[in-house]
Amino acid sequence: MARLHLRKDDTVLVTAGADRGKTGRVLRVFPKERKAIVEGVRFVKKHVRPNPRRNVKGGIVEKEAPIAISNLMVVCPECSKASRTGFRFIGDGHKARCCKKCGGVIDK
Repeated sequence: MARLHLRKDDTVLVTAGADRGKTGRVLRVFPKERKAIVEGVRFVKKHVRPNPRRNVKGGIVEKEAPIAISNLMVVCPECSKASRTGFRFIGDGHKARCCKKCGGVIDK
């Protein structure tokens, strides 16, 4: 599986595209496609047929679409800035992601 710099429930900043500058929480990550779905970013319209059996009303639904991971940066919870991530071994011997700007640990 591909190694990624972000995970589910991370807060990220969009660095490129139509939604540049927006922040949101990662809802889902697709490592093989190198994409992620971010809350409130990259909305697309989907035409849905009515299905009475599943209690689905028809119409046009807006939902989040996957965005390329290269266009996202993790926001550090300690310094509240978007930064690159690195890996470091913390006190108890576990490997954790750390902020390249302030050195703070991103994984809790």
